[in-house]
Amino acid sequence: MVVRPRRALLAATLLSALVATTACGGGNTDSASPGNTTLIVKTFSQFGYQELYQQYEASHPGITIKEENIGKLGDYLPKLQQWMTTGSGAGDVVALEEAILVQFMAKPDQFVNLLDHGAGELKPNFLEWKWKQAMTADGSKLIGLGTDVGAQGMCYRTDLFAKAGLPTDREQVGKLWPSWEDYLATGKRFAAAGTGARFYDSSDNVYLNILMQQGDHTYYDTANNLVIDRNPAVKTAWDKTITMIKAGLSANIEPFSPQWNAGFKNGTFSTIPCPSWMLATIEKQAGPENVGKWDVARVPGSGAVRGGSFLAVPKQSTHQKEAAELVKFLTSTKGQTAAFKAKNNFPSSPQAIDDPAVQGFTNAYFNNAPVGKIFGDSVKALRPVYLGPNNNPIGDRVGNALLAVEQGKLQPDEAWNKAVDDAKRLVK
Repeated sequence: MVVRPRRALLAATLLSALVATTACGGGNTDSASPGNTTLIVKTFSQFGYQELYQQYEASHPGITIKEENIGKLGDYLPKLQQWMTTGSGAGDVVALEEAILVQFMAKPDQFVNLLDHGAGELKPNFLEWKWKQAMTADGSKLIGLGTDVGAQGMCYRTDLFAKAGLPTDREQVGKLWPSWEDYLATGKRFAAAGTGARFYDSSDNVYLNILMQQGDHTYYDTANNLVIDRNPAVKTAWDKTITMIKAGLSANIEPFSPQWNAGFKNGTFSTIPCPSWMLATIEKQAGPENVGKWDVARVPGSGAVRGGSFLAVPKQSTHQKEAAELVKFLTSTKGQTAAFKAKNNFPSSPQAIDDPAVQGFTNAYFNNAPVGKIFGDSVKALRPVYLGPNNNPIGDRVGNALLAVEQGKLQPDEAWNKAVDDAKRLVK
């Protein structure tokens, strides 16, 4: 946090200090347009806020919003850590994904307490567990307001399923895999058909979806003790994923790599576990030439949360009041509904979830799939899985270990031991 001294100074000295403050702070006042305030919003992936920004600027003369986006969460996190540590560069609003939230909750004083800006009255507008995730244990500080929840589905290529002799209707497809064991059996049928494509994209994605269905915590217990090698849920998810690798079902592609992006367009794989936010990625990477070839069915096993974010205001922002108001607008029922329609980020607001605009929403790109209903059917019953302070980097190491198995660089036992050792070294 940057502490800016206030002293009685001569006018020229004060002007110099204000210029320096603007240079190192998050937002700024445009000197060419007196009274115009620019709010800088730092995000990753796709939040679907462009039209909302325009609406907000139109109704708030003098406010200009600039979004600075970093595509991958893995690239965004170290930059955010640097900005928060140095007290400079974070802008006025930052996105906090659920996998990285806990580590920033440990330093709540780095963020504006949104309760001081009237956020307390908004509590009924969020799922209860989503609200509590960004609240300090003593209930005195709220560092973020929820955006979306990562409700899960399974996306699949209808043309490749037809080529393999499998049903293509989403209801019938969902019945193929009530469990992950059934998903494995379906994958074997697909592989035997010789379509030239693999059954799924990456074992990391399959593993994550299985893991998030296994219990109430993953690599850490709720006291923040590392339990990667003692939590049976982690090993269960690992073993089920290894079984699928051995069956030859994976395309062996690193998620979010150029090869993974190209795989959507080229039909390299036929299924991918897809939290609601993944639909925007698929549409972007598969391109207009594949419209209608992708569809959405239920996910194997029980539902679980995978992903979902919050918006927070760093204390280093020079426009804290304005930034807090923007956060309240973007995470409002209206804002969440608009973001869902723009990028399929499923709302964390009960009112938005029940909104006919969400419940009845179909996605033309995905063969007019009723994504509002598919993702909304069970989302209210979902409960979050506790993710500890280094959850994201540990998950990256487990994913790398699985990729090493897929690519024949390590045997499963060697890879598991490496993932555990890497996790322990990380938290020392």
